[in-house]
Amino acid sequence: MLSALSPARRRFVGGLLVLVLAVVVVLGGTVAVRAVRSGGAGVTPVAQDAQPPVLLVPGYGGATSDLEPLAAALRAQGRDATIVHLAGDGTGDLNVQAGVLQTAVRAAVGGGADSVDIVGYSAGGVTARLWLRAYDGGSVARRIVTLGSPQHGTDLASLASDIAPDACPAACRQLVTDSDLVRSLNDGDETPAGPRWVSIWTADDRVSTPPETASLAGALDFSVQSVCAGRQVTHGQLPTDPAVMAMVLAELRRTPPTLPPASVCSAAPTS
Repeated sequence: MLSALSPARRRFVGGLLVLVLAVVVVLGGTVAVRAVRSGGAGVTPVAQDAQPPVLLVPGYGGATSDLEPLAAALRAQGRDATIVHLAGDGTGDLNVQAGVLQTAVRAAVGGGADSVDIVGYSAGGVTARLWLRAYDGGSVARRIVTLGSPQHGTDLASLASDIAPDACPAACRQLVTDSDLVRSLNDGDETPAGPRWVSIWTADDRVSTPPETASLAGALDFSVQSVCAGRQVTHGQLPTDPAVMAMVLAELRRTPPTLPPASVCSAAPTS
């Protein structure tokens, strides 16, 4: 068609097409940006004075026994506490585990709850963040508490991936410090709108390394030692240490999350 036009008209029409294409691209980009922004604005935070069911998400390997003492302590306070059973052996794709968490959330809401509290231990805290992002959890989760979670990856996974890549399953590879999942999860707001976020970690951590990888911008973020000076708590002891358990219980009350008092350091072991 253009070949039938004079050279001057071809230049005019060509320029017009370029201009139209540019406008479409710009408008398309504007629509996309608005869609993303409207999605964030659509979050309706749930009531913070509620005491909804608590879902406890295990870490890498999916061992539920680690979280049984904490679940028992929550039930002793009258809370409905459920430990989520991860897919497979708990070392698979963390995005799949986020889907498992969504199933547990649906069951809780289907049972009559308006919201849920989530406690994620170790990689379970990463799973909780993936869940919130993938399933619009901002209007469902009241509180999200993470314990020693490698939110920015862990040097241990990076080492395993380098030395023995065949022995580093999907979740291990995703927790490498520069993995696509870690970069994507921390690109922007680390604590999206909706729930109140709490990150508790220990300076003695040798699994989530360095320990500060558990820190979340925008959360109530503190180490065990900042409350209980000199207390030695390993990564594996985080969900069962009496003081840490008391901290978690305090952060899940009706009152807003705040740095726990030193009195939690004298918490007696649970039976």
